[in-house]
Amino acid sequence: MTQDELKTLVGQAALQYVTPDTVVGVGTGSTVDKFIDALAASGVRIAGAVSSSVRSTERMKALGIPVLDASEVESLQVYIDGADEIDRQGHMIKGGGAALTREKIVADLAQTFVCIADESKLVDVLGAFPLPVEVIPMAAAQIARRFRAMGAEPVLRQDCVTDNSCRILDVKGLRITDPAAFEAEVSQWPGVVTVGVFARNKAGVCLLGTAQGVKTMTF
Repeated sequence: MTQDELKTLVGQAALQYVTPDTVVGVGTGSTVDKFIDALAASGVRIAGAVSSSVRSTERMKALGIPVLDASEVESLQVYIDGADEIDRQGHMIKGGGAALTREKIVADLAQTFVCIADESKLVDVLGAFPLPVEVIPMAAAQIARRFRAMGAEPVLRQDCVTDNSCRILDVKGLRITDPAAFEAEVSQWPGVVTVGVFARNKAGVCLLGTAQGVKTMTF
């Protein structure tokens, strides 16, 4: 089964977590695109969606799914999004698509984070995937120095300006053994908008696409 087929499989499986007539949080990325397509084709009527990116908003609107602003809702029953990495406790690295800040905002509104991913994203320790960190432009060099002092290798993502007019540092060479402590520490550095470790807003469920079908992990 191809990676694209696995993404389609978990995108469809996520429909079971959508309650009709509620507002659903929707993330960003190629796997989420599959969920959006499945939602539109399912005929399930929802009250609307809160989107984490311009990309997802445009896709949903084109398919007739109403999109609400995050400020219009107080809470969400579920947030459905992918991950660049997920460990066996539900902690994730996200931000490969540069939407990590809005993704974390929407995730924070949700009672349950449902992560949809293919089995290549499951890891024992986070950090093999370069960690995205959204930064205020004037702080990029200073934050890069702090990561280098940790023994990591930060690279400014070229030709990338986020939906929030900020920049992304992709940090290689990390081994994040305590995701919650790491997220708390880096989040306090002046100029960091969002670090792409999702530990405080970790997954409650992961629908993992495997050659044997969809594996459900709960945390």
